[in-house]
Amino acid sequence: MEVRGNPVVYVASDSAGETGEAVVKAAVVQFYPQQVELRIVPFLEDRAGIDKLIRTAKERDGIIVFTLVIPELRDYLIEQAVRHQLTHIDLMGPILGTLEQRLQQQSRHQPGMIHPLDEDYFKKVEAIEFAVKYDDGRDFTGVLQADIVLVGVSRTSKTPLSMYLAHKKFKVANVPLVPEIQPPEQLFSVSNKKIIGLRITPDKLNMIRSERLKMLGLPETAMYANVERINMELEYADRIMKRIGCTVIDVSNKAVEETASLIIDWYRGK
Repeated sequence: MEVRGNPVVYVASDSAGETGEAVVKAAVVQFYPQQVELRIVPFLEDRAGIDKLIRTAKERDGIIVFTLVIPELRDYLIEQAVRHQLTHIDLMGPILGTLEQRLQQQSRHQPGMIHPLDEDYFKKVEAIEFAVKYDDGRDFTGVLQADIVLVGVSRTSKTPLSMYLAHKKFKVANVPLVPEIQPPEQLFSVSNKKIIGLRITPDKLNMIRSERLKMLGLPETAMYANVERINMELEYADRIMKRIGCTVIDVSNKAVEETASLIIDWYRGK
């Protein structure tokens, strides 16, 4: 069979597929340039769904990675993959089998248990709704209610950080610092121990903003990416952060996950 285009990895699950997706992405990132097409096949509930997956994967000579916890579905997928000579990887089966043997008890074989509708789940939803409502200074009253307040100039990852931290159940508000706009008085009336300033080097910010302009189809010469303008914004932001007396993190060469980890450690160590 001739393979057309990049190899396709189908991540199959009887739940949302997040576990398998995370594992495959962690593997794929080791290859540069990334040459693998990733497709998620969530909520497989019956043999008909598996048959459809097998047909689709066979057309592309794809690889099937699966995290099925229902034994009947797992066994059927393996049987069909072998029959059709498809490469397949069972991520969950060996782990469950080993734990069952060591614990001397059967697993529950219940999909979706990683996302139960419990108190933690609703706290996460509440935190996400909070982050959306108080994103980018839409409503400064959020500063008073937030667990964490992020401040910084445009393109310092305030919104991605807010959403990432929300998934960790933190209520986060973020406030942009713009020279032409007076910062909200709430920033100076709450404890500076819940405020994090995000700093970035001028060259890194210039690169990020230039790329952003390209994506929007705008010229790189726009004031948004102007070096003098960037330096002015960063100097202004530094003055505000010093006035607040908040903790400052340099995000220049940090991924969102790394910065979030630092913020969580800071929050827990306060």
